[in-house]
Amino acid sequence: MTRILVTNDDGVDAPGIQALAEAMTEFGDVDIAAPAFNQSATGHKKTLYSTIPIEETQLANGMPALAVHGSPADCIALCAMGLRPFPPDLIVSGVNNGENLSQDITYSGTVTAALEGAIHGVPAVAFSLARRDAHDVEDYAEAVRIAKIVVAKVLNQALPPLTILNVNIPPGEAKGIRVTRQGIRIYRDALEHLEGAVRIVGDPPAGYFDELGTDLWAVHRGYASITPIHLDLTAHRYLAELSNWDW
Repeated sequence: MTRILVTNDDGVDAPGIQALAEAMTEFGDVDIAAPAFNQSATGHKKTLYSTIPIEETQLANGMPALAVHGSPADCIALCAMGLRPFPPDLIVSGVNNGENLSQDITYSGTVTAALEGAIHGVPAVAFSLARRDAHDVEDYAEAVRIAKIVVAKVLNQALPPLTILNVNIPPGEAKGIRVTRQGIRIYRDALEHLEGAVRIVGDPPAGYFDELGTDLWAVHRGYASITPIHLDLTAHRYLAELSNWDW
């Protein structure tokens, strides 16, 4: 029997994880381990020097879940160390409330949970929905339709080692699916000064939406994008030039 581990970064109570977990039951047994609270934009955080409270809970639909008072990557790492049957056949992360495009992946707990799965040798896919007003399970219907297409393919095809798929679904009905590369984001963060503190505010990020073949290009035009991401961050094309420096 196929076993799928479901996680996210919006928290165990988020509607996106319920929608995704329900969809995954079509493929086999489902385990759920997710942050107890919203852990958006925590990146690939791993908790090493403090205790991590855990508790057995359930989603709003009654599906059992492990709530982890830590990061999305913690959820996967703890499962790998014995809190859930491991390895599963596949790890899926999401569905995130909001897109994770281009450089967003370095911030995204949704994506880095999938990367943690890849570190442990498990195929993994991150799913994000490019709308911030998806507050009900029904709002994720198109996202899980795309997710089921992708998962069916991945379960029948091998992903390379240390490689995941980053899937972004546009708002509304997707025109189709495009395999893409990472685009380039433009962040417009600003500081808000408070009494003895500051807060990061600003407009939502923009980007180069006209670069054909990028994730930004695809989602901006109503397509779901699938971008392969791998953990080898070496700038291979720069190695030769760097080697020519006078070391």
